[in-house]
Amino acid sequence: MNLLKLKTSSLIFAAGTAFAFVLFSFLNFSNQYSEEKTTGNIQNVNKISTPPIPDELDFCSEKVPVLKPEVKERIEREFIVNTYWHSSTLLFLKRANRWFPLIEPILAKNGIPDDFKYLCAVESNLANVVSPKGAAGFWQFLKETGIQYGLEINSEVDERYHVQKSTEAACKYLKEAYAKYLSWTLTAASYNMGTSGLSNQLERQKESDYYDLLLNEETSRYISRIISYKIIAQNPALYGFDLEETELYDAFDTYEIALADSVNDFANFAKSHQITYKTLKYFNPWLRDNKLSNKKKKSYTITLPKNKFF
Repeated sequence: MNLLKLKTSSLIFAAGTAFAFVLFSFLNFSNQYSEEKTTGNIQNVNKISTPPIPDELDFCSEKVPVLKPEVKERIEREFIVNTYWHSSTLLFLKRANRWFPLIEPILAKNGIPDDFKYLCAVESNLANVVSPKGAAGFWQFLKETGIQYGLEINSEVDERYHVQKSTEAACKYLKEAYAKYLSWTLTAASYNMGTSGLSNQLERQKESDYYDLLLNEETSRYISRIISYKIIAQNPALYGFDLEETELYDAFDTYEIALADSVNDFANFAKSHQITYKTLKYFNPWLRDNKLSNKKKKSYTITLPKNKFF
């Protein structure tokens, strides 16, 4: 009985001592905080603020009506999202250094404004992703649309995953849409929701300007997303992305070979070129199987790395 009382007394003493220490620490911190607040010495290194947004903005030299409050808030939302969604924007900036040099000359050759490379980035973040609806590749083509604009898509070959060829297909779509709308902004909006959907809304709402349309949330945010990507990419340090040149993803050092025959096993094909099957598929993601029937003896271009230790 006495032993039990002794143990209980010890526990109460220990608990009391711990409580007193915590209370003292809290009061001491509170006093320091009050003093620093009074003297203005508090420094918040993680201060969150609205990112800088230029007073004038444009998409493909078409001005954005930033003086309209609703448009201004739309723009601001995307700047905030893409400034503080660090992982996604950081990957975009790294990848852009590798892929934009391939995309830019194709856009220029087809007379498509350079700003559309940022549409591609918004669509896929410059990765060969697949959407829940089955859109695939950098430019996010649905199967039917990809075939419509000249891409080969089947169980063995899917050129939606071929950056240069899918960019050419996107240019065909964009030129066709611009001929219809005579506005690059509306052309970009149609890329997101389709020409039939956009045309129906233009007719229904009796409007001709993208910024005056009431659209679904994704399409209403679409142009603002593209613009925010463009401005952040042009001055990443201003938005907190402090990247050294060595941190960006370099272009690949590659060479090409022609393939006009069938291939029974791409693993053997890769070994014959001193690379792994994984490396072959990495540089040619449009090859979707481990074989190529190629009954029509079509000529394909296979990309291979010069560095065999890739």
